[in-house]
Amino acid sequence: MQFAFVSGNPALDLVATVESRHDRPADLLTTPFDLEQWVLACEELPDQVTADAATFASALRLREAIHRLALDRMQGRRYSPAELDVLNSAAAGPPPTARLSDTGLHLHGDLPSALAYVARRAITLLADDDNCLKECSRPSCSRLYLDRSRGARRNWCGMQACGNRVKAAAYRARKHSTP
Repeated sequence: MQFAFVSGNPALDLVATVESRHDRPADLLTTPFDLEQWVLACEELPDQVTADAATFASALRLREAIHRLALDRMQGRRYSPAELDVLNSAAAGPPPTARLSDTGLHLHGDLPSALAYVARRAITLLADDDNCLKECSRPSCSRLYLDRSRGARRNWCGMQACGNRVKAAAYRARKHSTP
């Protein structure tokens, strides 16, 4: 399974495990094993976790709460108390342990600690008014991302996927319309 980590924050990358929320949503996390693979692929999270049905369900609740809270933030709405409860409850869990080695920083912990880390990153992201949250401008993409570009002029979640597709389509349209 291919997961993309282009959102600039693991909380937004978790939200992005539902692709194309506008058209035909495609959930990349359909089983606990999928969640384990996502955590493994995310470089900021512990290397190995095991997901059971309960933690899988809580991860999906957290993902959807982060999504709705991010949309509320982007649209200037008050946060939903129910979504805040989900986020704050997840963040209250034990953090992963950090260890330094010759190869760098390594986080260790179980799935609840990984979700607590993601929830804390979401809180930090949503609490900082200087963070520029955006939604990808490619019509079939619904990925939310943190725009850190100069002047916050970034339009796509990632150049490799959406940016190249949009630019290639525009090029083909120009080429086709030119006599």
